[in-house]
Amino acid sequence: MHMLHVSCVQLAIVLFLLAQTECSGGISAHHPNETGITRCITTESCNRFSDQQVPEFLSSLHNLRYLSLSHSSFNGRIPPQLGNLSNLRYFSIDSNFGETYSTDISWLSRLSSLEYLDMSFVNLSTIVHWVPTVNMLRSLKFLSLSFCELRTSPDSLLHSNLTSLETLEISGNRFNKHVSPNWFWDVTNLKHLGVLACQFHGRFPDQLGSMTSIVVLNLSGNNLVGMIPSNLNNLCNLEELFLSAININGSIAEFFERLPDCSRSKLRTLVLTMSNLTGSLPAKLEPFSNLTWLDLSGNNLTGPVPMWIGELTKLTDLELSSNNLDGIMNENHLSGLVSLERLSLTFNSIAIVVNSTWVPPFSLTDVELSSCILGPEFPMWLRWQTRIFNLDISNTSISDKVPDWFWKISSSVYTLNIRNNQISGLLPSTMEFMAATAMDLSYNQFSGPIPKLPINLTNLDLSRNRLSGPLPADFGAPGLETLFLFDNYISGTIPSLCKFQFLWLVDISGNKLTGSIPDCSFNTSTKNTSLNIVNLSLGNNKLSGKFPSFLQNCQTLVFLDLANNQLSGPLPVWIGEKLPSLAFLRLRSNMFYGHIPVELTKLVNLQYLDLAYNNISGSLPESFVNFKGMVVTRDYHNDDKIPDPFASGMSSGDNEMMDFTDNFNVVTKGQEQLYTGEIIYMVNLDLSCNNIIGQIPEEIGTLVALKNLNLSWNAFSGNIPDKIGALVQVESLDLSHNDLSGEIPNSLSALTSLSHLNLSYNNLSGKVPSGNQLRTLDDQPSIYIGNPGLCGPPLSKSCSQTELVPSAQKDHEDESEKVFFSLAMGIGYVMGIWIVLCIFLFQRKWRAICFSFYDSTYDRIYVQVAVTWASFKFYK
Repeated sequence: MHMLHVSCVQLAIVLFLLAQTECSGGISAHHPNETGITRCITTESCNRFSDQQVPEFLSSLHNLRYLSLSHSSFNGRIPPQLGNLSNLRYFSIDSNFGETYSTDISWLSRLSSLEYLDMSFVNLSTIVHWVPTVNMLRSLKFLSLSFCELRTSPDSLLHSNLTSLETLEISGNRFNKHVSPNWFWDVTNLKHLGVLACQFHGRFPDQLGSMTSIVVLNLSGNNLVGMIPSNLNNLCNLEELFLSAININGSIAEFFERLPDCSRSKLRTLVLTMSNLTGSLPAKLEPFSNLTWLDLSGNNLTGPVPMWIGELTKLTDLELSSNNLDGIMNENHLSGLVSLERLSLTFNSIAIVVNSTWVPPFSLTDVELSSCILGPEFPMWLRWQTRIFNLDISNTSISDKVPDWFWKISSSVYTLNIRNNQISGLLPSTMEFMAATAMDLSYNQFSGPIPKLPINLTNLDLSRNRLSGPLPADFGAPGLETLFLFDNYISGTIPSLCKFQFLWLVDISGNKLTGSIPDCSFNTSTKNTSLNIVNLSLGNNKLSGKFPSFLQNCQTLVFLDLANNQLSGPLPVWIGEKLPSLAFLRLRSNMFYGHIPVELTKLVNLQYLDLAYNNISGSLPESFVNFKGMVVTRDYHNDDKIPDPFASGMSSGDNEMMDFTDNFNVVTKGQEQLYTGEIIYMVNLDLSCNNIIGQIPEEIGTLVALKNLNLSWNAFSGNIPDKIGALVQVESLDLSHNDLSGEIPNSLSALTSLSHLNLSYNNLSGKVPSGNQLRTLDDQPSIYIGNPGLCGPPLSKSCSQTELVPSAQKDHEDESEKVFFSLAMGIGYVMGIWIVLCIFLFQRKWRAICFSFYDSTYDRIYVQVAVTWASFKFYK
């Protein structure tokens, strides 16, 4: 027999209502929502019941009318003995995502008096005929089987007994069928129908027009298409309508026209988020006088916000974010919204223009105005909003000094986002007394030192400001999880990060920090010495000393950037063992020396390795090609080792406050490029500008996920491996300034993704491969410059047959040609002189002519010299 698995302590909590039967003679008078029940079972009395006795105990309570096992933290199979509680009217049980299950719910049919049934999150995946079982409960008024992993939903019932059913909640199941026909359309007395995210598809059913009793209708998250039907005029009781995340794909004006006129004055909630609504909001519309929640966010709406919005005097929640709305909202739009608490207009081009002396009639708790136009001055109307807990005025064209009143109203704000403006001034000295848990003040003009932080702060972004001075010795935020301070003017040393046990994301790059990175000094009485840092970026500073040893305590480290500092010493061998999760290692432009440790190849997840511009020597380890992360790129969307940056309160709604890869530079294709979120897909191996010797391993072709390979400015020798053509995803390949020899492998022509190639200044010879991909590359023929032995297009040097002989034979032929040329020159010179002498010896006439010419020439030269000399002496 399957038993209900529940501990003794849990039984005391879970079954305190059951004990009321024994202690007070029954609990039929208790209301389902009533919680003030006197406890009658203590932990001591609980010891009398074993797990095997629980079903027997339940079956003895035959007069029980109210049973709630919700929030009891037990799991296991629901005991079928519950079916013996024939007088039960209220039964509620929920589960921790399927830990409670039932393989047979036929026992429910015996609960003939049941009016309220809630089994949400109970695993019913093996139940097929659940609807016929429920259909036997004639008295049932409330039914919730949401998120129960149900798969079947019959088209109809031969005879429906659910004439009393008013509420039906079956959201979150995977029925995967057409929305019509379906059995629940025949339950015409329903007041509340919730079928959220049930994988229904098709057009809106015409049966909606027959649901005359409906008050709350939720069809969100299904694959429904088209405009709502035109026969909704009979839905005169409609108060709440949820149609989010469906594909209406029609005009918002037509949608409003099809809403039933008779329920216009009753409608309280209208949520149409991400429903592909188009067009402009109608300029004139009879107001929904009782509307409290209007959500049209995430659509394709255009044009201005109409004036009738200001007539919704009971509206508490107005959400129009993520559309293409523009124009101006002024006092006429806002002065009538006396009940407004939440205002969300983010990611539009709306300008809020009000008089500086205007005092709003509302008191907002949630303000989301990102990408609207509020500036250039600080919006004065915000100073009257003293109840705000979420404030987002990022990217709102404010270029003003922060007023003192702003810090005062912000003191009670939990999430504050004012990034990407031109706000100047100092951070308040009273910052530590603020209530904030997340603050994003990045991309502004704040200056001065960083004060002590709020004690409850978990996420802070002050990057790209003009902050200066040293970091505070006491940050004052022991629960800090993310810290962004990059691209400021912060000086001094880095305080120890070891006291922040929850810190997982740190970026202090691009500052003026000096000194060594401090080590950890844990309390010996504390067993937990591990740190939770996942991303550590300290690049572009002036840090010195050796590779930071405190990283041995960071076994969850994935991103490490120490580039462009003055760190020195050998790379520690413990990297491969102490940092098993490391995927991105960037150490370029430091003074590290010595060999690449073999232990580094134990980092199977490593997909980004940059050791460029150091003094690394020796050859590549034989196991260098073992980086599995360079063979198959990791899927970080499904990686449970990478924390979700939005799971810790860093975002509110559409407010993306921080990006954990927002500041990562990659040298590829001959230039430095800034990568943001897509850096997690970059696979890079850069060992350039070192003193590495030896051959390039043939097995490098196994790293098929590489997108950038740079081995330039080293002393690599030997041939280029033929298997390098297997790097089918490589986009940039640089082997220049080495001692590579031999021919360029033809396999390079197969690299269809290649857009940058540099083989210059080696000892390569032979014909340049003629593949089509190589012909499309830029910078030809400079790709091959400095290799005098290369020939063929795109080079001007042609490849003759003699030039294709082996180099040793060619050198021998060159020497023979030099000897032959010298011998021919000597023989020609001797022959020329001998011919002239023979002519003069045997031809008397030629001798007379030649000597007569020389005599006359001599006489002319002598007379000219004599006259010139005489003139010179006369004038002297």
